[in-house]
Amino acid sequence: MEHVDAVVVGSGFGGAVAAYRLAEAGLSVVVLERGRAYAPGDFPRGPAQLGRAFWDPAEGLYGMFDIWSFSDCDSVVASGLGGGSLVYANVMLRKDEDWFVHEQALPGGGYESWPVTRADLEPHYDAVERMIGVSPYPLSHAGFDDTLKTLAMRDAAAELGLDWRLPPLAVSFAPSPGAQPCQDVPIAGPAYGNLHGVPRRTCRLCGECDLGCNEGAKNSLDHTYLSAARHHGADLRTLHEVRRIRPRVGGGYDVQYVEHMPRGDEAGSDGDGPPRWTGPHTISCDRLVLAAGTYGTSYLLLKNRAAFPGLSGTLGTRFCGNGDMLAFLLRATDRSRTRPIRASRGPVITSAIRLDDGADGRGAYIEDGGYPEFVDYLVEGADMRPGRVARFLLRRLRNILTHDTNLSAEFADLIGRGELSGTSLPLLGMGRDVPDGRLRLRDGRLDVDWTAESSEDYYERLRAIMRRIGDVLGAEYADSPPWWRKRVMTVHPLGGAPMGRHPGEGVCDAYGEVFGFPGLYVADGAALPGPVGANPSLTIAALADRMSTRILEARASVAASVARAEAVRMSAVPPVAVGPVAVGPGVVPVGAAAGAVPVAAQEAQEAQETMGAPETQAGGGTAQAAGAAQAGGGAQAAVSGGRPFTARPADEPSVFEGRTSLWFVEEMQGLLMPGPPRSPAHRGGAGGCPIAFRLTITIDDIDRFLTEPEHEGRAEGWIEADLCGGRRPIARGSFNLFVPGETAGQRRMCYRLHFWDADDRPRTLAGHKEIQPGAPTRLWLDTSTLHARLLEGHVEEDGDEDAAVVATGTLRILPSDLVRMLTTFRTAGPDGAAAVTRFCRFFLGELWEVYGPG
Repeated sequence: MEHVDAVVVGSGFGGAVAAYRLAEAGLSVVVLERGRAYAPGDFPRGPAQLGRAFWDPAEGLYGMFDIWSFSDCDSVVASGLGGGSLVYANVMLRKDEDWFVHEQALPGGGYESWPVTRADLEPHYDAVERMIGVSPYPLSHAGFDDTLKTLAMRDAAAELGLDWRLPPLAVSFAPSPGAQPCQDVPIAGPAYGNLHGVPRRTCRLCGECDLGCNEGAKNSLDHTYLSAARHHGADLRTLHEVRRIRPRVGGGYDVQYVEHMPRGDEAGSDGDGPPRWTGPHTISCDRLVLAAGTYGTSYLLLKNRAAFPGLSGTLGTRFCGNGDMLAFLLRATDRSRTRPIRASRGPVITSAIRLDDGADGRGAYIEDGGYPEFVDYLVEGADMRPGRVARFLLRRLRNILTHDTNLSAEFADLIGRGELSGTSLPLLGMGRDVPDGRLRLRDGRLDVDWTAESSEDYYERLRAIMRRIGDVLGAEYADSPPWWRKRVMTVHPLGGAPMGRHPGEGVCDAYGEVFGFPGLYVADGAALPGPVGANPSLTIAALADRMSTRILEARASVAASVARAEAVRMSAVPPVAVGPVAVGPGVVPVGAAAGAVPVAAQEAQEAQETMGAPETQAGGGTAQAAGAAQAGGGAQAAVSGGRPFTARPADEPSVFEGRTSLWFVEEMQGLLMPGPPRSPAHRGGAGGCPIAFRLTITIDDIDRFLTEPEHEGRAEGWIEADLCGGRRPIARGSFNLFVPGETAGQRRMCYRLHFWDADDRPRTLAGHKEIQPGAPTRLWLDTSTLHARLLEGHVEEDGDEDAAVVATGTLRILPSDLVRMLTTFRTAGPDGAAAVTRFCRFFLGELWEVYGPG
C-alpha cells in the first residue's frame, strides 16, 4: 500500500494552500482531485463544449460545473484542478473584523460563534495575497477608465451615501508586479514555474471569468499555489475521487479512491460515454486534509461516520449560503442617463458596496456583475417579444406580395438594437445570512434542510438597496427566477463541519483539526461556523495557511524529543542479524500495538502517533524521493490522466486479520529507444527517450509471498516517459521476486505495468532484472538494471512474444535511490519486524544461491 506524509482531498482554496505549505516543508504530499486540469485555452466555450461542461460521472460527464438542487435551495460548485478558483469572480476581500462574532444570537434560535479573530488571520491574509497576487481594478489607467459598470456603481453609491470600493482581485492586469496595466500582453512567470506549461496573458476585459479564463489572466490556484506545490514535490492527481476514509490502527488514515477514466471529448457525443474507472485503490497517510468543498467534505464525513466513533454531534450543522443573491438592473444607464452600461466589458466583478449591520438586517456586500459578450444573444433572444416577431412576419408577407427579396432590414428589426443586453447590469449580493441549515444523508445522498425564512430581513434589505441603485441608474429591477419561489441560489455554500471551541460547539478546533482524531483536518468552507459576509475564498485560504503553520510548528516542536527517544530506542532494542545485513528497529510496524513498544521508547511512540515516523519528519525517505522525481518533470507531470482496465477487487485493509503485509517504494530511471531491438533507431545508437517510474511494491501476505513460487506483489504508482505523453498512473501492476529464469541457476525480478498513454492507447511496460550465476562483483549491476520493453496493449506474461514493441531500453536504480528505498520499508499486521527479517533472509539467501561459491 502506498504511504505518504499527507493526503489532501481536493485542490480548492483550502487544499491548494495546504498542499503547498506542507510540500514546501519537505513532507511527501499527494493531492487527490476528482476533476480535470484546465490549461488556458482548455475551458469550454461553444455550445457543444458547454453542453458537456458539467460534473456527473454516473452519466459520463466530467466537466467543471457541479450543480446541486435541494428542497429549498440550489447551488453551483466547481470540479477541477484548482477547485472554485477556476470559475469564481476573483474577489479576495477579508472578512470584516466586526463579523467575527462571538455567541451572537440568531433570529431562529441558537447562536453564531467564531473561535478565531481578524487579528488571528491578519498575517495569513497577507501571505495568501502575496502568493496569489491581488490588485484592485485599475480604473484610473487608460484602457480601463471607461468601464461604465464600475463608474455607474461608484456614482450610484455616492448619490445614496453608500460605502463603495474597488476590492482586491486575483487577476493579472499588468505583465509583472509594479508594471503598468496593459491588456492582452504576456505575463512574466514565477520562479516556481507553471504546471500547465502554457503562456499566460493579461486580462482583456472579456467578462468570461466565471467560465474559466482562456487567457490565463486569472491568478487561479493552478497557476499559483498548485504550481508551487508541484515544484516542491507534491504529487497532483486529477480525476481521483475519494470514496472512503478511515483511521488506521496505530495512527494515520486510509483513503480509498477511484480513478475516473473519461472516454474522450468527441463533439457530438452524449457526455463522455458510460462511466469508467479503476479501483477502488487505497493510500495511507499520517495526516489527512479534507478540502473537497463544503458538500464534498461534509458528505465524506457523514458517509464514513461509523469509522469515526465519537465524532461531534455538530456534524452537518451551521450550513448557509453566505447570503448569496442575484438580481438584475434592466436597461440601466450611467447617472447622466446618456450612456448605456455594457456589463460584458471588464472582469465579472470590478467594484463593491459594503453594508454594515443595521436595525433592518445583517451586513452585506453588493457587487457589480458581468457576463461574456456571447451571452448577449441569449439575453436578446429572451427579450424577443411577440410584437417584434409579429412585425417581422407581416413585413415578410408584404415582401412576398411585392417581390421584395431583400430581408436585411427585417432581420435587423427582429434581432433588435441590443437595448436589453447592452444596458443590463447583474448585481451580486452576499453577506450575513443565518447559518441554521443542516446537511444530512437521505437514502445515501446528501441533502440540505435550510430555507431563507430566518434570513428574510437580510434578503429584503439587500433587495431594497439594489432597487435604490437601479433607481439612480434609471433601470428596472428584476429578481432572478429562483427568487420568484423564494429559492436561494448559492455559489458559496458554507458549514457542515464547523469549527468550535469544543466538540459540543464544532467538529474541528480553531485550526481545523477534528476533535478526537489527531492528524485529521478540515480545510475548506465546511469548517466555517457561519457566513463570511464577503466573498469567502480569501478567508478559507487564510484559515488553511494558519492550519498549515500549526501543523509544521507542532511537527518541529516534537522533532527534538523524537530524536532523543529514537536514540534511546536504538540503544534499547538490539538489531536482528541476517547474514551480513542488520535489520534494526528503524523499520516501523504501522499496525503494531502500543504494548509491544518497549517502555524506554514510549516517548517516541507517542510522538510518532502524532507526527509520523522519524524518516518523514526529517524530510527524507519518500518525501525526498518524491521531490527528486518531480523537480525535473515537464508540463504533463503535474496531471495524472490514465485509462481504464477491468476493475479489480478493493485493496486489502491496512491491518490484515492474522496476516502481515510489507511495502516499500522503488524508483528507477533510464532511456528507451523507439522500436524493437535491432531496429534502425537502435543501430544508430544515438538519442533515446528518458523514462522513469516510482512504484510502491506491496506484499499483502508475507508468509504466502515467501512460500508461493511466483513470489508476487502489487505494483502501484506512476511511469513517466515522453513516448507516453508524460506522467501516467499505473492502472495495474505486478512484481515477481526471484522467479526461475530461462537457464539453470538463473533468477529474475519481473515487473509488469499496465497503463494508458496520453492518447488513450493501452500500454504495458514489461521488464526484468537478470540475476545470473557468476562472480559476486556482478551483484550490484544485475540487481540494479531493469531490461524493459514498452508494448502495445495490455499484455499478460504469456503474450509478450506476440505483442508489438513500441520501444526497448534499460532503467537503473542509483545508489542514492537505493538508500532512500531502504528507508521506505513499512509493515502492517502482527510481527512486523519479524516479517522484515524473513523477507531479508529470503532475499539474501536467493542471492547467495546465485553468486555464492559452489
